[in-house]
Amino acid sequence: MTAYNFGEQHPMHPSRLDLTARLATELGLFERAGVQRIEPRVATDAELGTVHDADYIEAVRRVSDDPDVPDEARGLGTTDDPAFAGMHEASARIAGGSLQAADAIVEGLPRAVNFSGGMHHAARHRASGFCIYNDAAVAVARLLDRGASRVLYIDVDAHHGDGTESIFWDDPRVMTISLHETGLALFPGTGFANDTGGPGAEGSAVNVALPPTTGDGAWLRAFHAIVPQLARAFAPDVIVSQHGCDSHYQDPLTDLRTSVDAQRQVALDIRDLAADLCGGRWLATGGGGYSTTAVVPRVWAHLVGIVTGEPVPVQSPTPARWQAYVQQRYGKEAPLWMTDDVDLWWRSWEVGYDPNDDVDRAVMATRKEVFPLHGLDPWFD
Repeated sequence: MTAYNFGEQHPMHPSRLDLTARLATELGLFERAGVQRIEPRVATDAELGTVHDADYIEAVRRVSDDPDVPDEARGLGTTDDPAFAGMHEASARIAGGSLQAADAIVEGLPRAVNFSGGMHHAARHRASGFCIYNDAAVAVARLLDRGASRVLYIDVDAHHGDGTESIFWDDPRVMTISLHETGLALFPGTGFANDTGGPGAEGSAVNVALPPTTGDGAWLRAFHAIVPQLARAFAPDVIVSQHGCDSHYQDPLTDLRTSVDAQRQVALDIRDLAADLCGGRWLATGGGGYSTTAVVPRVWAHLVGIVTGEPVPVQSPTPARWQAYVQQRYGKEAPLWMTDDVDLWWRSWEVGYDPNDDVDRAVMATRKEVFPLHGLDPWFD
């Protein structure tokens, strides 16, 4: 998976995956009873073609073979998505991993995780925002092809999940919910409350555009004011989630200011929704996150622990061997604890709506646009 590498100075550095895998290993998460690790394979062009245009896949192959000839019209060889040799195979392997996760769920495993995945900006016809192939969308398409009637996609990355949303914009079988920093302040500049899906699929796209500096309490309040209600109304067969951790207060690219603890809590909440609504069937992916030593490994190790059935206690120390590896390999001080040591209290939506609060206004805008389309009352449900 670390072959997905845009270069040493690029924010999407493979050290994020290396440090996550090593932390999960030192915590013993891969050795738990019942856990299966599957070697990822490269997705075929036909599999990628379920969500990407054939001309685009061919363009990725050309640039992959000759990185000196970019295709900027398709987002290949840009500052965000620099061309590199082997780009097709590296990107298709991430998609292959999510495909295998989807197949495992269809075949009876309740939960699966591909923390290398979550490439949610890749659209049907172009690369964008560090994403070449949209593995999450490929996995959703696979679940539908193998019998799922409805798939719920939940995206908590700080950036709008625009690629996944656009791929399923006209498909009422897929509900995409994205909680993100408003496009007025952050790339890709999309994802507003009135973006609700195409003809015949109205209400299938859900966007909660949150103001900068939202913070833990308001972020969790927004999640719980939108996601559980719509999830229950939609009644999915399986949940696919994207856990970009770039909403963290140490992330260099965003300004939502959440904690490791809040992101762990949302993963627990999504697990519980899957247990309540679809027999536990849940496929989790990674996504953004650019504080590569302090944040990403802890958030995704927590995610692995939750998926594998025994969440890492939030007050756990990070293993000494992992700390030493971070210092030796990357020359940085590792965090000593799996927690940011914060109070996760949030105010339930049921206690009232504050029209003077920026987050509450964002939540209410989404509820007004989408809730009635699912028979829900924007004020009370």
